[in-house]
Amino acid sequence: MPKFEHHIFICTNQRPPENPRGCCDPAGLGQLQLLFKKELAARGVKGKIRANKAGCLDQCEHGPTVVVYPDAVWYSGVTVDDVPEIVESHLINGVPVARLQMREACLNTQQCEHRK
Repeated sequence: MPKFEHHIFICTNQRPPENPRGCCDPAGLGQLQLLFKKELAARGVKGKIRANKAGCLDQCEHGPTVVVYPDAVWYSGVTVDDVPEIVESHLINGVPVARLQMREACLNTQQCEHRK
């Protein structure tokens, strides 16, 4: 089997509603990951691109968070409505969706204005 061209990691971490950091999958349904899988299959790239559930990606304040490798493109605030655009623009056509990309200044830092 050939290696995957891309891996998509979709945070499905859950925290209690009162947690100030929030969480990426409060309902615990893994809805984003399932929709990515459905979109990939519909576009005939299942087997070339893999959509995996991920535990906490430590970007809770930006959630729901999705990261695409090997490109190391981090998306924040992803909704079900964004999934077809990410698949078409980034994964099929190679153009990351700029409006959803997490700012470099916010990635893995304690000083981001989104951190609580």
